[in-house]
Amino acid sequence: MMMKYYAHSSENPEKPWQTIVEHLKQTAKIAEQSAAKFNAGELGYLCGLLHDLGKYSEKFQQKLQGAILKVDHSTAGAQEAVKLYGEKIGRLLAYCIAGHHSGLPDYGTAASTEGTLFARLNKEIEDYSPYKQELILTPLQAFSGLPIKPIDNHLGFTLSFLIRMLYSCLVDADFIDTENYMSDLPKLRGNNQTITQMNTEFNQFLSSLSGSKSKINLQRQAILQRCLSMAQNGTGLYTLTVPTGGGKTYSSLAFALNHAVTNKLERIIYVIPYTSIIEQNAKVFKDALGDENVLEHHSNYQFDSNDSENLQAIKEKLKLAAENWDIPIIVTTNVQFFESLFANRSSKCRKIHNLAKSVIIFDEAQMLPIQYLRPCLLAVSELVMNYGSTAVLCTATQPSINNLLPLSVKPEEIMDNPRQLYADFKKVQVRKKEELDDDSLVQELQEWEQVLCIVSTRKHAKEIFHQLDDDDSLHLSTLMCPVHRQETLKEIRQRLKDQQPCKVISTQLIEAGVDVDFPVVYRSLAGIDSIVQSAGRCNREGRLSAGQVFVFKPLSEYAKVKGYLERTAKVAEMVFRKYDDPISLEAIDYYFTILYDLEGEEALDKKNILDCFEEKCSQLGFDFQTAAEKFRLIESNTHYIVIPYNEAAVKLLNEAQFSHYPRSVARKLQPYTISIYEHEYKTLLKNAALKTINNAFIVLDDLERNYDPKTGLILPKDTYGEAIFV
Repeated sequence: MMMKYYAHSSENPEKPWQTIVEHLKQTAKIAEQSAAKFNAGELGYLCGLLHDLGKYSEKFQQKLQGAILKVDHSTAGAQEAVKLYGEKIGRLLAYCIAGHHSGLPDYGTAASTEGTLFARLNKEIEDYSPYKQELILTPLQAFSGLPIKPIDNHLGFTLSFLIRMLYSCLVDADFIDTENYMSDLPKLRGNNQTITQMNTEFNQFLSSLSGSKSKINLQRQAILQRCLSMAQNGTGLYTLTVPTGGGKTYSSLAFALNHAVTNKLERIIYVIPYTSIIEQNAKVFKDALGDENVLEHHSNYQFDSNDSENLQAIKEKLKLAAENWDIPIIVTTNVQFFESLFANRSSKCRKIHNLAKSVIIFDEAQMLPIQYLRPCLLAVSELVMNYGSTAVLCTATQPSINNLLPLSVKPEEIMDNPRQLYADFKKVQVRKKEELDDDSLVQELQEWEQVLCIVSTRKHAKEIFHQLDDDDSLHLSTLMCPVHRQETLKEIRQRLKDQQPCKVISTQLIEAGVDVDFPVVYRSLAGIDSIVQSAGRCNREGRLSAGQVFVFKPLSEYAKVKGYLERTAKVAEMVFRKYDDPISLEAIDYYFTILYDLEGEEALDKKNILDCFEEKCSQLGFDFQTAAEKFRLIESNTHYIVIPYNEAAVKLLNEAQFSHYPRSVARKLQPYTISIYEHEYKTLLKNAALKTINNAFIVLDDLERNYDPKTGLILPKDTYGEAIFV
């Protein structure tokens, strides 16, 4: 009688264990379907069919029976891929198969030890030949060449990107088949509305909006109609240059939905610079399209990928199976999007194949990370040129990127006359003030009934707020959890609407897409793109002949910024000296041109990410792990702290505390979670301000002592992190 070989065991004595051949064939079929979207179905199928060949070893079968053994079951399929399909195609597959648990590896050299692909392809492993009793591996059937074309002279990047996409198909298929086998788990995917259905609903929603016939609203309607018209065009790279207050959230979504229907695309991904404004944009989409069709993905509760076959570990990971982005609308951050594209671990990579045949909107595109600009733009170009997607760079301050794109990639502007739009939407006067110390700044702010003051550091915002000491003052920063910020914004909007006194001190989180309308805005000196966004919070509805925006150079010790933020402020001073209107499109173009020149060519790929894929291209030697380690949009280590802000948060934490799967409530806890730096985290630990819930969440302890109801998390002195968390 032929022995059966198993891939997964079951805790249920009445449930048969899953055989390897079942798992391989089902995983192969799912991977094939995913890869077929970019014409690589056969390669996806082979990845799935080969990935777990090592489970045919005697040691692995003993491990499933309960033996405590460490077994490498991923290398066998990689070696077999090279034997069967040669050094070229076989090696492309081998990266995916070897890394399907431990992550895409570096290629390495003859001197490499454990971990590199070279070492693993030359490693002695357990005998896995029993697979031949159950599987017949044949040559490629319908292979007619790789389904990609190199973009300019970036052959290495193009090939490595294909490996990433195949890897994503494989690890997602592996997860899904395992999820399907675990029948006691809920069915987490499917039952989504189609893009066509949502497009019909959204167009009806737009027609139901009753706006006034004001000049501003008529112009917004014209922008919307232009987006709807351009949506009928084919896939490609587009720019959408719309002034702040021009309604680009609705207009860009209308473009995306209608464009997706026209071009038979499958999902829409909205990429936003800050975690702090995701909930606002996502709410707009949910109100129009329903909660069930929109995924907010900005949590960093990621599972470490490991080689565990332990049932509890597998089930725990699968509780967040929605991370493959198999949903019509995704709202995410620059950090999540680009770090996933350059990651090497399965937990982050499993979603990226779903970027194929998608519309990807980059909101506030001027916030694309300059130190990684070349690899980011090249990755976007790959999605457009080789994976059937459309990308839209959407902003009021379009950066000068044409010279940074590959020569074969030419963006098309959606608006027919951005300069005329700027003139039509010009609602503010921007004036440069002299240097201001905090006392003088506070004195000026007190003279206004309604005023917004935006500064560049959390510490400075808190200092000005405390100096104002005014019942009419409110504070905003990312030290406040999202629910707290939303409550504060609701109060701000109500005060503005009721013409009540309202003085707001905020970090720059309020700049990108937050819909408030102040008659006067003060902005500490920053990059012109930030100043434009600040101006977008002033006279937004055009009720005044001209709103007032004052840009000042702060003298406070709490206002000091370094590095890139300091350099952008200095370039902004050059713009003020050259242009009477420092936020005109000509001034913005000048600003980005000077900034990119000053940063230098090397600064646009500061960590030499592209070298990881181009230097050893001739031997298909790609350094995926090294690139992933280098590509960090947030350089400092960060920690996520849950704030037990209200009864709802406390209830969720109680649920997590007594659950076998505590991370199953991670998404629901996002509105109560904030990010802090490593040194802040250590200081809070030292002060006994944190506790751990069920080994899953770090939670703020003693809310009354450690969280201010006006300004948020109370950090011990000298621990205020700046820069990315605003």
